[in-house]
Amino acid sequence: MSSSLKTASAKFTLSIIVLSFATCASAGPKEEVAAATSTWAAALGEDEPDKVLQLYSDDAVLWGTLSPTVRADRSALRDYFVTAFRVLPGLKVSFGDQLIRVYGSTAVNTGYYTFTYAKDGETKIFPARYSFTYVKNGENWLIVDHHSSAMPQAPK
Repeated sequence: MSSSLKTASAKFTLSIIVLSFATCASAGPKEEVAAATSTWAAALGEDEPDKVLQLYSDDAVLWGTLSPTVRADRSALRDYFVTAFRVLPGLKVSFGDQLIRVYGSTAVNTGYYTFTYAKDGETKIFPARYSFTYVKNGENWLIVDHHSSAMPQAPK
């Protein structure tokens, strides 16, 4: 086999290998939704309502863990997070199991999460369950519906 043929063959083989890794490394919709959820968790931990709010669509609805009222416009959503950050200083969230289902440009992520915050010098823990509904807007998955409620006590 000539040297140039060997070189071309090696380059072709290397290209196939590189392309196969690129295909494997690209994120699918479930991974994108999981990443959007992680972005939400990180934004929540920054204690800045506007950073969290930018992850919701303009027509998003929030039935928050701490609210007896559904929030269905931008100012009501912002008010919810302003109040949450004031009442729960140092608010953080960690996710447990997530069940992500994708239906074209819509996705639902359902599971449980645990909030932690500081109160009177102690770390408080608040487990809850959630459902996020996302819609893909360009390259971004935005939250259009978010329901969260306290985890109920196990029956005795």
